[in-house]
Amino acid sequence: MRIGIDARELCGRATGVGRYLSGLLTAWAADEGTRRHDFVLYTPEALTVRLDTRRFPTRLVPGAPAIWWEQVRLPRVAKADHLDVFFAPAYTAPLLIRVPTVVTIHDLSFVAHPEWFRLREGIRRRSLTRATALGATTIVTVSEFSKREILEHLGVPDQKVRVIPQGIDAPGRAAGSASDPRILYVGSIFNRRRVPDLIRAVAALAVDHPDVSLDVVGDNRTFPYEDIEGTIERHQLRGRVRWHRYVSDDRLRELYARARAFAFLSEYEGLGMTPLEALAAGVPPVVLETAVARETLRDAALYVRAGDTRAAAQALERVLFAESTRAQLLAAAPATLARYSWPRAARETMAVLGAAVD
Repeated sequence: MRIGIDARELCGRATGVGRYLSGLLTAWAADEGTRRHDFVLYTPEALTVRLDTRRFPTRLVPGAPAIWWEQVRLPRVAKADHLDVFFAPAYTAPLLIRVPTVVTIHDLSFVAHPEWFRLREGIRRRSLTRATALGATTIVTVSEFSKREILEHLGVPDQKVRVIPQGIDAPGRAAGSASDPRILYVGSIFNRRRVPDLIRAVAALAVDHPDVSLDVVGDNRTFPYEDIEGTIERHQLRGRVRWHRYVSDDRLRELYARARAFAFLSEYEGLGMTPLEALAAGVPPVVLETAVARETLRDAALYVRAGDTRAAAQALERVLFAESTRAQLLAAAPATLARYSWPRAARETMAVLGAAVD
């Protein structure tokens, strides 16, 4: 089987989807069963992740990695590669490609909450995702919550959508356990992730615990724009809230290792990868009470209602200082994390690709 893959998310600074694709490729590289398959990775520039180029040769398709590149340039190049199936890991795929297509749709935030997106961006995302979903042989998604969203909003049949939870990368833990009351947030900053609410909760917590601090890792992608720096200043938290727009993998592992609590007050996710990473690093998370958070984290997190800053501060206090609470959450972590395996995700995704060709 000859598999074409849209690999543009592996260029530049890889975030959620890039890490998803990287996890699958790494697992496929380690699986002897995939050696009978050929891969072709299509990318607008050199990849910034390390891959075995003999197993995963890259086809350079010059151009900005936007609609024209995806819908016109890529299929022109792929036509000569005699693919059997095409895998699109990030919501949309070339509509003119003449082989079966498997697409991963991680969430439908741009359909369920169009107010979170600029007008043109929202229209583009909704129209291309709908067209891709209708034309795809199979849609992969990462949670039962996202499957329900896809069935409700895109009007595709149930049997077309396959839930395959992704794996979780364990960031590792320092030799000594974290003792400083440091809170960590990791993820691009969107409005739905309520980072200003988190900063306000830290300000409330700091009244009684002046040594509490917060590391925020992620660039500001909010719309309407939220002034993160201004929020930090207004609550007099400069120096206590450290905002890292982007960090290396090594630095991220260090931040996980030094954290004692993880906070992710998101009201909408397809899965919610970073709270699971925190659990894998031995850091208990505080999250919003949502259907997808309950599905993914189960008993391994504390839950608070959206907009309840006082409750968020109290939950963070428990995770930071109450040893019984920490022990209870971390005891639930292994059963939760067992559901998220890159080898299993890779095997099941490969099986979907094979079935699309049969």
